[in-house]
Amino acid sequence: MYNMLKHAHSGLRWIALVLLIAAVVTAFLKWKNNNGYAEGNRKLFMFSMIFLHIQLLIGGALYFISPYVQFTADTMKNSVTRFYTVEHISMMILAAVLVTIGHSKSKKHSDATAKYKSVFVFYTIGLLLILAAIPWPFRGLGGAWF
Repeated sequence: MYNMLKHAHSGLRWIALVLLIAAVVTAFLKWKNNNGYAEGNRKLFMFSMIFLHIQLLIGGALYFISPYVQFTADTMKNSVTRFYTVEHISMMILAAVLVTIGHSKSKKHSDATAKYKSVFVFYTIGLLLILAAIPWPFRGLGGAWF
């Protein structure tokens, strides 16, 4: 069960990242060019948020069964257990909250420029948090590319 969830979480990460990057780039270009708000853009923003929430759900399940998550006296002394127990989940929850706020704010605006600006600002901050919180293989935290 653990390996299946871990591989799903690692693999779906790429879909979530591609969707978030596409949403950020689209929002920026449409915002700067004062383009009208299209249904396809709304769907892109929504699916970006949905995939991020799916990742959060899978990660939440992993949190309770992962051998990297430990609640001992030495958790904060070990960089790997501290990362998975505290840092990774905190930053990912914050990123999901920011993306959700950005999506919600964009729905409340009537002006297309304001919609795109909300998505761009909140999704960009969320994306940066996600990129910082991923256990990339070169960080030495036991992460893999897939």
